[in-house]
Amino acid sequence: MKTRVITAAVLLPLLLIAVLFLPKVITAIAFGALAAAAAYEFLYNTALVQHPRLIAYSAAMAFLTALWSCYGSEYTWAMVGILAFFGVLFGEMMASHVKISVEKVAYCLMAGLLLPYLLSSVVRIHSWRLGRYYILIPFVLAFLSDTGAYFAGRAFGRHKLAPVISPNKTVEGMLGGILGAILGMLIYGVVVQVFFRLKVNYLYALVYGVLGSGAAVFGDLCFSVIKRQTGIKDYGNVIPGHGGVLDRFDSMMAVGPLAELLLLLIPVVY
Repeated sequence: MKTRVITAAVLLPLLLIAVLFLPKVITAIAFGALAAAAAYEFLYNTALVQHPRLIAYSAAMAFLTALWSCYGSEYTWAMVGILAFFGVLFGEMMASHVKISVEKVAYCLMAGLLLPYLLSSVVRIHSWRLGRYYILIPFVLAFLSDTGAYFAGRAFGRHKLAPVISPNKTVEGMLGGILGAILGMLIYGVVVQVFFRLKVNYLYALVYGVLGSGAAVFGDLCFSVIKRQTGIKDYGNVIPGHGGVLDRFDSMMAVGPLAELLLLLIPVVY
């Protein structure tokens, strides 16, 4: 627990500096690197795919997806990248005389395109007019939900939420996560209203907190299922006390796109 807290205390300010004060392309590069590392963890560390070139293609596509998101998801370049990725994956399958299975190609498409696109929601949000304020929302939802669930679960956890998938998760922890996300969104609203003179809809902030916390739990459980099926404890060990990139950003895969959608439909700050 001590290592987990220290690591979060060091890395979170660095992450906030990167997304708040550095040019958006730097944020895209940072998240591209995270997406590439996540692709490697998803394929190699789970042993789902251990073909070196397939992993390299997937990691490269993951990185490029973040850059593509930075520049407004421009359709033409997206199609060029997707076609090239599709071509090299199926080219490898045919060159191997069908020794590379279609399942492995599907895993690569998931690791190189789907998951990076979900994670890159943060990059897309950052590119909007109020993006420097909006970009904090998915982090508030994911991290404070996780923190609230962690401490509430340790203190009050009695009833298992998903004992087969994630034995440590409890109903009490989930409720603590919801409260943590709601509190985080209310504090966020006060800060941007008082210090940046923006208007805040606090009813929407409550909605964001509830839905965002639910998405965080769902994202966490999705990647826990994969860990159980592949027989691993963590996706990696690059983040002390947390595991791998996917162990830390699993909830963001669901929270980020949800925050992007909510901001388009019911902006909490304007």
